[in-house]
Amino acid sequence: MAKIWRQTGWFSWWMVAYIMALFFCEDAWGQIRYSVQEEVNKGAVVGNIAKDLGIDLGVLTERRFRVVSGLKDSLFQISQNDGVLYLNQKIDREELCDKESVCLVNLKTVMENPLEVHYVEIEIVDVNDHSPRFPEEESRLEIVESAVPGVRFQLQAARDLDVGINSIQSYKLSQNEHFRLEVKDRGKDSKIPFLILQKQLDRETIKRHFLLLTASDGGKPPQIGAMNITVDVLDVNDNMPIFTKDVYSASIHENIPVGTVVIRVNATDLDDGANGEVVYSFGSNINNKIRNLFDLNEITGELTVKGLIDYEENNLFEIDVQASDKGMVPWRADSSVIVKVIDVNDNPPEIEVTSFSSTINEDSRPGTVVALIQLHDSDSDLNGKVVCSIEENISFKLVTTAQDTVYSLVNKAQLDREVQSQYNVIIMARDSGHPPLSSQKNITVHLSDINDNSPQFLQSPYFCYLSENNFPGSPIFSVTAVDRDQNENAVVTYHIWKDINSRNEFVSYLNINPDSGDIYALKSFDFETMKTFQFQVVAKDSGTPSLSSNVTVNVFILDQNDNAPLILSPVSTNGSTEGVVELSRNANAGHLVTKVRAYDPDIGYNGWLSFSLQQVTDPSLFGLERYTGEIRTLRPFTETDKVTHKLVVLVKDNGNISLSATATMVINAVEAKEAFASSDIKRSVKKEEENNITLYLMISLGSVSALFVFSIIGLIVMQCSKPPDYSSKYSRDSNCVDTSGNGTLCHSIQYRSGEKRYMLVGPRMSIGSTIVPGSNGNTLVVHEHSKRFSGENLSLHRLHHKDMI
Repeated sequence: MAKIWRQTGWFSWWMVAYIMALFFCEDAWGQIRYSVQEEVNKGAVVGNIAKDLGIDLGVLTERRFRVVSGLKDSLFQISQNDGVLYLNQKIDREELCDKESVCLVNLKTVMENPLEVHYVEIEIVDVNDHSPRFPEEESRLEIVESAVPGVRFQLQAARDLDVGINSIQSYKLSQNEHFRLEVKDRGKDSKIPFLILQKQLDRETIKRHFLLLTASDGGKPPQIGAMNITVDVLDVNDNMPIFTKDVYSASIHENIPVGTVVIRVNATDLDDGANGEVVYSFGSNINNKIRNLFDLNEITGELTVKGLIDYEENNLFEIDVQASDKGMVPWRADSSVIVKVIDVNDNPPEIEVTSFSSTINEDSRPGTVVALIQLHDSDSDLNGKVVCSIEENISFKLVTTAQDTVYSLVNKAQLDREVQSQYNVIIMARDSGHPPLSSQKNITVHLSDINDNSPQFLQSPYFCYLSENNFPGSPIFSVTAVDRDQNENAVVTYHIWKDINSRNEFVSYLNINPDSGDIYALKSFDFETMKTFQFQVVAKDSGTPSLSSNVTVNVFILDQNDNAPLILSPVSTNGSTEGVVELSRNANAGHLVTKVRAYDPDIGYNGWLSFSLQQVTDPSLFGLERYTGEIRTLRPFTETDKVTHKLVVLVKDNGNISLSATATMVINAVEAKEAFASSDIKRSVKKEEENNITLYLMISLGSVSALFVFSIIGLIVMQCSKPPDYSSKYSRDSNCVDTSGNGTLCHSIQYRSGEKRYMLVGPRMSIGSTIVPGSNGNTLVVHEHSKRFSGENLSLHRLHHKDMI
């Protein structure tokens, strides 16, 4: 039957619900009543309201049903066309009505066209869909083993959400000879189970009982709930402790570490809790010496070493122990422990340094005795035979003496304090016992310093770059030397070497701080007088005897713009005397009237000259070339031009703070005949001037050549004395000789402070300057009348340029 029911599925449920609805349907006071079982699937038919009301919907097609109110109206739905009432969702009676015996749902329905109101009452019928359930799955009870039979213990009752016959109907207890079950009915589906003790308990036999309590409801088939009951039997002190042995024995080595477990005694008590908890202690007849050597753990019964065990003092111990429980009236038991002591090699060698020199000179000869070492071992035979040694990789060794137990420590190699100032010597001693014992002793040997290192300069040679016009008495440079020795042997003082035969007069103008090495200049140096010189500094320590070393200091004087330009021609300067030049009025534009020649002893930009017209009578008639100083006509003369013209030429260098000089000249415009008449006179004057200029050029060329030769020799000497990888930080310098006889700067040497070297530079060209094709922009056009000088000087300039690069 159940199989057929499962196969028909929801349709069978619908038929049952429909038949029950017809069976229970009634119309009392305008009310229709149906009944439906819980857990019916959604869509199951509850009843046909139209049919039960006798309404023929086939004739009245315009009439419609609907649910208008009801507390649980969402649970049901009415078909508007045929008036069938069906479930809108599955119903859980326990959720809907809890423990009510009868579960009713009231609905208010209406039928329209015309309007009629009908009340429907639906009863939810319970099914056995819940099993009995205990509040806990497991329950524990504690019963003293001395409890008398007949004592009752109330148990927790089970609950069942179903009602009526589907609620709990009976309880059952698993089989146990000590317990039985009794159920008391308190009405209204309330039954309380009680556990009854029917036999005396013995915890030492069974200390825990496991019971199973089940509850059954009255459904068909019935459903069952279960709870496990654990009964713990509580103990009473009715047993005494018992040792596992009457006598315990153990063997230990002497000098066994403190805390080592010798043996563990064990006693058991069949009781439980405090009645069966055993504690251990020494017997009352144990003396204090044993209590100082051994300790007994009262919980674990472990006998451990508390003090130092020495075989030579006592080789056997007999110890009484006692075990007792913790009952109200404790029981006690006694036993004894015999401990035998085994002799071992327990005395390590002793190292004694009888004579020791903690400090020796670093120049001590090999074999010098540093210390005497004596060994001692209180053991006998092999345990007392000692061998002594030290590390092999140090500068000391051990040497045996006539006595086997005495050694001497000596140095085996030459010592050097600067390499290692002290030695930590580890002396090791080892006996021949089994296992062998060893000991070690550390001694520290210090080396005293002797003056065997001379001071060493941090740099050799030194290079000093000093600007001219320095302030006398101010520091210009500093040297530093270090000495690897210590104390007074490392105290360094400085002085400048002054050789009587030396011609270096500048040494007398220098002074040095003997402690710091700071060098002071006692005079102001002039670049134009001296460009470089060198001297020797000596560093000397304070040892006895003292050691010293020296270093060369090369001083390079750097140029400053401290010289104003010198006007060579025309002769007049500062407006004191006017130079007079006659010019033919027939001169065309661009005609060379005259040339201002000037010279500056400085170098680089400080000696690079430029010319400008500070004052001119007619600016449209005369013009001045900026870098050559040539005065030329800008246009031909006219009848309205003046006969006499005055020009003031400003000559200045290009230093950071430029210096200048002025030249004044008067130009007289004359007719062609007068100019021709005076041409002979001019030729003779010009020839004389050219001879003078030639003399100046020869002197300048000779000076430059001599300076060049001396510079080459100096460089060769310095190259030979410096390391191979050293590069020169300086170049020779000289003022450019005027290759055209004009007195202007062609090439010059400039010191670059950022790069710390001299550089060859030339004048910046003006827009009107003419550049020789293929030149580097630093060479001006050489005029016809001075070509015979240009070849020599140009070669000299190129040689200077190559050497300085």
